[in-house]
Amino acid sequence: MKNLLLLWIVSGIAAIGSGGQAEAQLLDNSTLPILIIDTQGQEIPNEPKIVASLKIIDNGPGKINLPTDKPAFESKIGIEQRGSSSRILFPKKPYGFELRDAKGEEGVSASLLGIPAEEDWVLNATYNDKTLVREVLTYGLYRQFSPYYATQTRYCEVILNGQYQGLYILMEKIKRDRNRVNISNLRSTDTAGDALTGGYILKLDKVEGSPSRTWESPFKSSSNKTIPIQIEFPKIGDITEAQFNYIKDYLTAFETALKSESYQDEATGYPKYIDVDSWVDYLIINEVCRNVDAYRISTFFYKDRDSKGGKLVMGPIWDFNLAYGNVDFCQGESYMGWAFDFNSVCQNEPNHMPFWWNRLLMDFNFARKVRLRYQSLRQNVLKTEHINQYIDSTITSMHEAPIRNFQRWPVIGQKLWPNHYVGNTYQDEVKYLKDWISLRLNWMDGALLPFGADVMSSPSAVSNEIQLLVSPNPAPHKQVQVQFNLPAASAVRIVTVDLWGRTTIRRDMGRLTSGLHSSEVNLENTNGHLIQLIALEADGRIISTKKLLQP
Repeated sequence: MKNLLLLWIVSGIAAIGSGGQAEAQLLDNSTLPILIIDTQGQEIPNEPKIVASLKIIDNGPGKINLPTDKPAFESKIGIEQRGSSSRILFPKKPYGFELRDAKGEEGVSASLLGIPAEEDWVLNATYNDKTLVREVLTYGLYRQFSPYYATQTRYCEVILNGQYQGLYILMEKIKRDRNRVNISNLRSTDTAGDALTGGYILKLDKVEGSPSRTWESPFKSSSNKTIPIQIEFPKIGDITEAQFNYIKDYLTAFETALKSESYQDEATGYPKYIDVDSWVDYLIINEVCRNVDAYRISTFFYKDRDSKGGKLVMGPIWDFNLAYGNVDFCQGESYMGWAFDFNSVCQNEPNHMPFWWNRLLMDFNFARKVRLRYQSLRQNVLKTEHINQYIDSTITSMHEAPIRNFQRWPVIGQKLWPNHYVGNTYQDEVKYLKDWISLRLNWMDGALLPFGADVMSSPSAVSNEIQLLVSPNPAPHKQVQVQFNLPAASAVRIVTVDLWGRTTIRRDMGRLTSGLHSSEVNLENTNGHLIQLIALEADGRIISTKKLLQP
């Protein structure tokens, strides 16, 4: 039955032609919850929120919902547009809303669609992800393998001022709450002792949205860019100077320890300051989907009181519409390469990564944790078959709503910013997503092998299989990824040699520190010669070679 329903959905969407915005579709009924929003004719601005009314029609799982049914929930809300690029570029707007009292003035908490009670919510328009599943897929997988909080999601259909707006994802907004980011509620009177030490939510992000107390990290990125660190909680009007100075000093102490020569030390290095397991899980989920925004935009982390652990937890994860190859810039479309190499790949972007991740991966203990955790997850949650089943199940759960969505917004076959791939049908879009994930995971299986691998003191004694990795190999295209563990700080060069022993490429990488490094090598300059070897030189000595096959 599930496969038949999935085929019906895909076939129905495939029949929809492309073009501009369609006439508003009448929503007669749905097996998804229906959110009816009435602004009394007001336009919804970017900010501030305007008062509107909300009705939710939800007769229960599998039941038919009619717009005329008795609402399961009603409330006044404050609503505004949210987001930066998506809000500006697309006609289907994302929204943020706050539940309010009968006068529309004070915020109130309530449970929506089975998600624990809160005031603040997000309606994700999922416009430029034509599969409609990237966000839900990522949060769902993360909840399956990680003990750390990830926002809950529910599909719904939205009617705004009598006009059908399509399929949306109702999501929890990242907030301090016992059911969300469960940390202590820092009050203005908490200015000393253990109370001062938490809880705080921080982020690396664009500056759009609500203003936050911010400072610039004293350490620039690897691309020599300044890194602003924003405080998400407490809000700018609530945080005291003592609290601001405390969390700023804590972050600076962490960064200083991470920069130090003894950064790996359990008592004085970075492990003193961070919840390492949360950083490992965060890296894995963002690398699996090669999230082009990872580590630099929509990047949240938090700290509870010292009496409750008190270390920096990385997350919650957030914002995955530009993941899984759904982007045409900064090499985000490629299943090869690392998202944590963003600064070297995409130097002209305004928001850059802090030095944290590259430094952490120089520690073999951290890198080994990443590799072993990933390899363990590949046996269950991150099995390709499991992910494909999850995608199919997610599509099936939407029932016929995607058909209506693409009637309302006929974008199948159109390039939307920043799509790399444009399928002619919905089925094409889903196939691209599945194929990309399969290629990505297969690439990561090999590319992670050097992470935390033992490096002996003598460079000549290091195994080629562990020290130097080249992928893809065979290389059907003119570009490969070279990855290696450097046993000691050295001046590094990558050299390619053809069948006749002639050097075809010399790439000087400068002096590199010991540890894990990766680089893309363009094979265009080989002038048609068949490459037989890629060699890694350190201080003028070849320390590792790898055969390169070309089909």
